[in-house]
Amino acid sequence: MSKFWLLVKQLYVQKVKAKSFIFSIVLYVAVISGVMFWSDIKEAFFQEDALKIALINETDVEIEALFESTSDIQFTFPTDEVEKVEEQVIDGDFAAVIFVEDQDNSLTAEIATFEPLTFNDQQSLSATLQYAGKIYEVQQLNLTAEQANKILQSETNITMKSLDESTSGKSEDEKAAGIGASFLVGFLIYSFVMTFLSMITTDVASEKGSRVLEVLLASVKPSTHFMAKLTGTFLLALTQIATLLVVQGLLFALIDGGSKWEVVQELVNELSYSFIGYSVAFLLITIILYLILGALLGSLVSKVEESSQAMMPAMMVGVIGFYVLISGMASPDTMLIKVFSYIPFTSGMVMPLRIGATDISSFEPILSMSILIGTVILLFLVSLSFYKRSVLTYSSGGIIQKIKTVLKVTT
Repeated sequence: MSKFWLLVKQLYVQKVKAKSFIFSIVLYVAVISGVMFWSDIKEAFFQEDALKIALINETDVEIEALFESTSDIQFTFPTDEVEKVEEQVIDGDFAAVIFVEDQDNSLTAEIATFEPLTFNDQQSLSATLQYAGKIYEVQQLNLTAEQANKILQSETNITMKSLDESTSGKSEDEKAAGIGASFLVGFLIYSFVMTFLSMITTDVASEKGSRVLEVLLASVKPSTHFMAKLTGTFLLALTQIATLLVVQGLLFALIDGGSKWEVVQELVNELSYSFIGYSVAFLLITIILYLILGALLGSLVSKVEESSQAMMPAMMVGVIGFYVLISGMASPDTMLIKVFSYIPFTSGMVMPLRIGATDISSFEPILSMSILIGTVILLFLVSLSFYKRSVLTYSSGGIIQKIKTVLKVTT
């Protein structure tokens, strides 16, 4: 046991001090922070002057109150002749001039520009005009602007109830929160799987290619070496996850008065305890699954240069699972999502989406988890037996040929 923990400690200390480990944490923090703080970053680095719009009212009603200026759009209501206002648009004093008139108690608007508006500006301007048009029509019912605005802003409180006791009736907000959280879980699984699969595969291949394993296995059993690699790399993954959570949590809590931390709390409040528990379990068990596979693949190759070729099938499965997750964010109830939520190598990324964004029975996540755990146990036993025979076997050719060679030499 002392040799086992010595190998674990040596691997853990070596990797945790590596620059790549620190860089990966910084990269994850940068990506997540970039998404969460994008509005602030955009305002700081890409802030533009408000879009200057001239609006000419050709109705018999004072509608200026319907067009309030914002940080994005600044409305002006000139009283000059139309030709003069259009000249100002041509000269660049205004980005556009809008002619608003009444047609059957509804607003119609014509936007005149000299230089075409950008898509975002055109979209914002159209949304403002559509909202103003709705208020205008409501005002024709002799309501005040405040009453009209209250009607348009009113929302119906909707709750869901499932008559099937085995399923839960999630609200729209709960499903939206589940989609966002499941994407984060899937992204972390995909990132960690790709990182640590590559790490353990190249580690074993490097030691085998440099003949270090021949010396090491003279005093340590192959099974001990196999377990030490898995344990050390898994502890490293746990360290990276914990560090990422702590650093990211501090950033959210300290920057901008903790406004982003409040957003995270609101998101978590919409999630069920079962979703959080299943997500953490799928994350950790899927990492273990790919670590076992990575150690096996590393033992098959004869030198580190061959490790990328050996990892390719496993990495492709991970990529497929991640893209299935992305496709399912728009429609998480499709048959494709259901099928991949039971495949062990992709269920960790896909099943949390179904748990958080669909109304499924409690049996389905349990079944998926059971299949995943069963696959881990079976793969561990097969890999451990195969590792003992393949780790000191050198052969050429592809993975299939290497497996045949190992079986031929050791049986």
